[in-house]
Amino acid sequence: MEHACSHRVDHGLSNRPADKRAGFARWLASKDCTDCWKAARDADSASKDKWLAEKRAEEQEAAAAWAKQFEMPPLEGPEKALDWGERSRHQLMTAAHTVLVVEGSWDEADWAELEEKARSITRAGWWIDQRDSEGTDLLELLDAATESDRGTENPFR
Repeated sequence: MEHACSHRVDHGLSNRPADKRAGFARWLASKDCTDCWKAARDADSASKDKWLAEKRAEEQEAAAAWAKQFEMPPLEGPEKALDWGERSRHQLMTAAHTVLVVEGSWDEADWAELEEKARSITRAGWWIDQRDSEGTDLLELLDAATESDRGTENPFR
């Protein structure tokens, strides 16, 4: 059988009922052969991985610039959690500012108080754990943070 990719492959159709073979053969002919299908799938995966890496790099750059601009302390924790924690902190803080200040009724003094509380949370894992939270919940989340989420008191994080 010749596939859409122009490769010829022998297919055993004897395990299919006789009245289903012709339709299945037409369907197979309209598709790429297995090798071409796998190559296309792998290429799609590689391009998706590349896109994701580029997106993460852009997010990381924005988070680092934001942290510097607003004097956020560096996060603490396992090396592999630091970048993710920074991106999570940036995204949550940005969402909170939008909903509370830009769209809400908070003034800059209210926001400065929340920002100061956020600076006290330096455990990357805490920010990662909150990554799916709503911006409106940030003040409550910051108030609920424990001492192990703040500063360097716990060396085992």
